[in-house]
Amino acid sequence: MIRWFLNRQARAFGRRYDYDTAYMHDVINAAPKAGMRMAAFPYATGFRGPPEAGEVVAGAMLASTLDGDCGPCAQLVVDMVTQAGGDPGKLRLCAEGMDAEAGDVGMGFRFAKAAISGDPLADDLRAEIEARFGKEAVIAAAFAAATGRWYPVFKRGLGHGAACTRLRFGDRSVNVLTVS
Repeated sequence: MIRWFLNRQARAFGRRYDYDTAYMHDVINAAPKAGMRMAAFPYATGFRGPPEAGEVVAGAMLASTLDGDCGPCAQLVVDMVTQAGGDPGKLRLCAEGMDAEAGDVGMGFRFAKAAISGDPLADDLRAEIEARFGKEAVIAAAFAAATGRWYPVFKRGLGHGAACTRLRFGDRSVNVLTVS
């Protein structure tokens, strides 16, 4: 019964975002307990903080995901943020290396890159995020920076990694710069 339910949820997710969920089905069918944990991961790590910090968190999610992948997982982040009302143009600027022009999305993008690489710039960006949006926004951006690359790494570990692709940002498709 749990396999049926989890597979059903994975199919619905795939349809909603036009996303290949084959790796999810592999996990669910081989180890339902692992499938349950995989399904719970977004609930455990998906703290988004105050709504006014949404752009910062979106930028951090994109940077972290691009750190692990420049293909389907990154496209999924773009699609999810866009569907939630985010600006695909600002995400595109970040992906093309013009994050300084992307406002709060760019600040979150730079924060995640700095946090991932251990760059001291993360301290300045953290202070700016906290001053403008509060401590909850910092926590949300840190969650996004730490966990965005989980799925790409997990998928590669299962043999479902994908080559880099062009990403769609609204009506434009672009090659992205890798974050690492």
